[in-house]
Amino acid sequence: MREILKYIVCSIFIFSSLTISAQEKELFIEKENDSTETFYYIIKGDTIPREFIDLEEVVLLNKRSFKNKEERRRYLILRRKTRKVYPYAKLAAERLNTMYARLEQIDNKRNRKKYTKRIQKYIEEEFSEKLKKLTRTEGQILVKLIHRQTGITAFELVKDLRTGWRAFWYNATANMFDISIKQEYKPFEVEEDYLIEDILERSFQSSLLERKKPAFAIDFFDLQTHWNNVSK
Repeated sequence: MREILKYIVCSIFIFSSLTISAQEKELFIEKENDSTETFYYIIKGDTIPREFIDLEEVVLLNKRSFKNKEERRRYLILRRKTRKVYPYAKLAAERLNTMYARLEQIDNKRNRKKYTKRIQKYIEEEFSEKLKKLTRTEGQILVKLIHRQTGITAFELVKDLRTGWRAFWYNATANMFDISIKQEYKPFEVEEDYLIEDILERSFQSSLLERKKPAFAIDFFDLQTHWNNVSK
């Protein structure tokens, strides 16, 4: 299973650029608890409370409640695993965008092959040891988040970057370990995916994870309303 995850992620990253960009923002946080942090952005001397960066709509998150200790325990375990693998999925989306842009600039087939080998070596050295440490559930969460960030399943990515037969083979092998690389991220349909989205949103707002927009629109307010109605 660990070798499968290694292959999936390396296949996503294999053609990518090594360029990393970052933006600096002036920010300080008034922390009340894990779910109700207030963010203040200083703009030309004015202190303005905001929930998101870049003037996105405000989503207010109340402190999460649980029916019992077991439900709380499961949520905390899911939170730990989600926070662990999200950076890989985020990086996958960034690398894919760079990959296609760079490939358009390389016309020579030999140079393209040389470039991919160089990047493959870098990715394997950088990520192999980390991916080997993922558990089965962490691997499945990673597959879901890859779909969230790219809009493409891990199976489709492997098929696109390699061959359809290899994608089929890796999916069949992954299923032996209770992992489907065809699995999509469906927070409006699957409760675990909703909880993952809840974890991500809270982690973004508390600056524990760096926000990266998903490949498809997710209205978190609508998502909350939907599951609140389901639970009634």
